[in-house]
Amino acid sequence: MKKHILMLAAAGSLLAAVSAQAQTKTLTVGGYGGSFETLMKELIIPEFEKAHDVKIQFVAGNSTENLARLQAQKGNQELDVVILDDGPMYQADALGFCAPLAKDVASDDIYDLAKIGPDSIGVGFVATGFTYNADWFKEKGWEPPSSWKDLEDPKYEQILSIPPISNTYGLHALVMMARLNGGGEKDIDPGFTAMADDVAPNVLVFEPSSGKMSELFQSKEIALSIWGSGRTKSLADTGFPAKFAYPKEGAVALMLAACPVVESDAPEAAQEFIKYLLDPEIQVKLGDAMGSGPVNKKTKLPPELAETLPYGPEKISKLVKVDWDTINQNRQEWTQRWAREVER
Repeated sequence: MKKHILMLAAAGSLLAAVSAQAQTKTLTVGGYGGSFETLMKELIIPEFEKAHDVKIQFVAGNSTENLARLQAQKGNQELDVVILDDGPMYQADALGFCAPLAKDVASDDIYDLAKIGPDSIGVGFVATGFTYNADWFKEKGWEPPSSWKDLEDPKYEQILSIPPISNTYGLHALVMMARLNGGGEKDIDPGFTAMADDVAPNVLVFEPSSGKMSELFQSKEIALSIWGSGRTKSLADTGFPAKFAYPKEGAVALMLAACPVVESDAPEAAQEFIKYLLDPEIQVKLGDAMGSGPVNKKTKLPPELAETLPYGPEKISKLVKVDWDTINQNRQEWTQRWAREVER
């Protein structure tokens, strides 16, 4: 009799376990690899899984790769949430891959600049501006760079690096040079003229790789670059005297952005995960690991982070937003033109 009862109890436990497993949803999130993936898997995902009874599968890839993944899986999406740079996010949204955000996601606590649209939202700010070797500048008696026009200064000849237009930082530089010379996204000609005639002679190499850019600084081949505040923090964290300078005309906002993907089989969990990324405590973790400034106004950064990142109303108000709709329509043509005119 006891044996029979034990067998029934074991069977009941097995059924309960199977039932619980069946009820646990899987949420597939696509995002950056490297330090971002480590942060997600070690400090962010476990807490969310526990609180929401969901299992998260993380798919690592850069923005280009995850946008291509959305395109390849059209009509049968694997991802439930995707995290991309803001430029590719505008493309993903325009192509119909983003579902509408729940009304409570883009709350009043979120900076307006981060509210990309009804289907996507910024989860972290990175500023595109100047990264410079503070020791080199001190030895030369130079003031930190303060204007986008400083890219034309002959004293930086062959000690400057700018990523190519295939990289967002290089694209931002082109747009800002266009704006400073009477043009803009809808009139890019002045930007190409300035880059080709006045900036390119100073450039040692148009370097797309963040790893190689770091090496150029560490080997003292360059003293200055157009780069992101997050990349600058990562370089400084190695002990290198890297500093970030905000141009007086404004550093350009580069956002880490998230959207719920259409046709998700876990739509509620997808919305909750994006809300979770916007929580002030999670925003601090993103800032520490990714060098991204918080988009939630209630986030309190420790002083050492607050000093280096785009943080607080004053800095955020000075960030420049670019017209991604116009850029994405013309980027292929501009890329070909850049190869002919700027990196000739």
